[in-house]
Amino acid sequence: MASDLLLFQVLPKVPVPPLTQTLDMYLKSVQHLMKEEQFKKTKAIVEKFGAPGGVGEALQRKLLERREKTTNWVYDYWLEDMYLNNRLPLPVNSSPAMVFPKQPFRDRTDALRFAARLICGVLEYKALIDKRALPVDFARGQLAGTPLCMEQYYRLFTSYRYPGLKTDTLRVNAASKAPEHVIVACKNQFFVLDLVANDKQLSEVEILGQLEKIVKTSENSKDGFPPMGLLTSDGRTEWARAREALTRDQVNRDSLSLIENCLGVLCLDEPCGLQPNDTNRALMMLHGGGAEKNGANRWYDKSMQFIVGMDGICGVVCEHSPFEGIVMVKKTPPEMVRSSSFRELPPPRRLQWKCDHQTQALIEAAGHRLQRLVDNLDMDVFTFKAYGKEYIKKQKVSPDAFIQVAMQLAFYKCRGRLVSTYESASIRRFQDGRVDNIRSATPEALAFVKSMTDERDTFSDLEKMKQMKEAINAQTNYTIAAISGMGIDNHLLGLLRSAKELNMEKPEIFSDETYVTSNHFILSTSQVPTTEEMFCCYGPVVPNGYGACYNPQSDHIIFCVSSFWEDTETSSAVFVTALNEGLLEIRELCNRSSAAVSKPADSSQGASHAKKSGK
Repeated sequence: MASDLLLFQVLPKVPVPPLTQTLDMYLKSVQHLMKEEQFKKTKAIVEKFGAPGGVGEALQRKLLERREKTTNWVYDYWLEDMYLNNRLPLPVNSSPAMVFPKQPFRDRTDALRFAARLICGVLEYKALIDKRALPVDFARGQLAGTPLCMEQYYRLFTSYRYPGLKTDTLRVNAASKAPEHVIVACKNQFFVLDLVANDKQLSEVEILGQLEKIVKTSENSKDGFPPMGLLTSDGRTEWARAREALTRDQVNRDSLSLIENCLGVLCLDEPCGLQPNDTNRALMMLHGGGAEKNGANRWYDKSMQFIVGMDGICGVVCEHSPFEGIVMVKKTPPEMVRSSSFRELPPPRRLQWKCDHQTQALIEAAGHRLQRLVDNLDMDVFTFKAYGKEYIKKQKVSPDAFIQVAMQLAFYKCRGRLVSTYESASIRRFQDGRVDNIRSATPEALAFVKSMTDERDTFSDLEKMKQMKEAINAQTNYTIAAISGMGIDNHLLGLLRSAKELNMEKPEIFSDETYVTSNHFILSTSQVPTTEEMFCCYGPVVPNGYGACYNPQSDHIIFCVSSFWEDTETSSAVFVTALNEGLLEIRELCNRSSAAVSKPADSSQGASHAKKSGK
């Protein structure tokens, strides 16, 4: 623990970037995405905002003061803006899922054994967290080797998101008050599974025994237990109202308290009856297939939901506000040693609910809204098999920047333009650091994708290669700026919030059409690499957008592309087709260029040398 605290003190505070630098970067990031007339108007507004002695300087001073007084000046602003103030339902819109490989369960006992082992692994991992004994993470990729802030790990099992009428509340319990029970969801009913009996933690065999009792009890349920979990899938304001009504009764307050203070939720899902391909497994993790399938067998406010389907469809769903998806990508624990001792344990308790007609109606309405979300999500999980990050590294470029540029090409192929793009950039190099944004739709990316899609074929391979390198360099430089605390999105948000705190009229820069459009992220992307065969997925962040999560492996890349059917301009399958085409075209370009560079050399040694320097 001491070393951990020491590290926390050693990590620097998130910087406040210089005002003129942010305003210049902002103008550069939007100019090529706007009509000329609109950009002229924006430029004048930005110049006025940044003028000496102007509003911008006053707000910048306020931010610099805030940085002195807080551990992390942007943390609360960002958390509220990104998550807590958002009124959309958590499934699909906010909570990402990690999809495990399909498990080869032969029967229900196999599935429950897997669930018991999973809980034991979680307990083992939690013990490391409680002791603050997790080895410190170090940055990989750009600026590799820097120590990273570990605070997010300490929120994995101790967080709960409470719905509010206007804004939610994220509560994190102290580790010393750590819960000693999980909630098990089975057939839309909820059970308390105590993990400690007589001061001794349950063994894997004992947990398995308790899970078997839960399944049996849920099957023998004569009373129609209401599918309360559906309420947590609703819009946040709707759920806040329903929760207010529920808590008038002591029985409901007790049940809610047990869920709100648990270590996590284990969802034992019924077979979903769908082909267990990657796309369907992703859908089942994100929304459970709606009320008719496993959509009610969830409790979305809890930070960790472990899904174990009897048909082998398994994974983890995260409430995103306490931590990033990357934090849950830890290696799965080894198989547990089985304990031979077996104690007589009291059976797990089923949570009771008092439900009037009004609550029943709210549950029904939540179920209908979830179904609309289920019917609307267009998901396509695609494994690009032609090459992976090893080939990209041979081109002497960053795999992440390369893939981002390829996604810009794919979008341009679909729509003939580029749009405001979000790529999450970790700022864990700083105390309490979460993320900032890498704006991947750069002017250099636009120049490159235009050269690649030019029907008159005016550009030579040499010119295309030059533009590709410029696009990848621009992406890499923006990435380095963002992870170093010099991104523009957090800074602009901080200036906006400072104006609000000073009771100022909203500065024109923030009500300008350009700012509004540039924060409407039609393409929302994230790299979540894993060492195990699993992948992460999430929904789009705007109604007319795409969510694109990708996982680069050595010889292939997994893409999870999502959009909404209701929007006629988006189609996940069309985007995936364009992505596949674009990645192949870029490889052809690289290979032709390498061959051209190596032609003059006769010896094979010369050829391989030329190939290396060719890019």
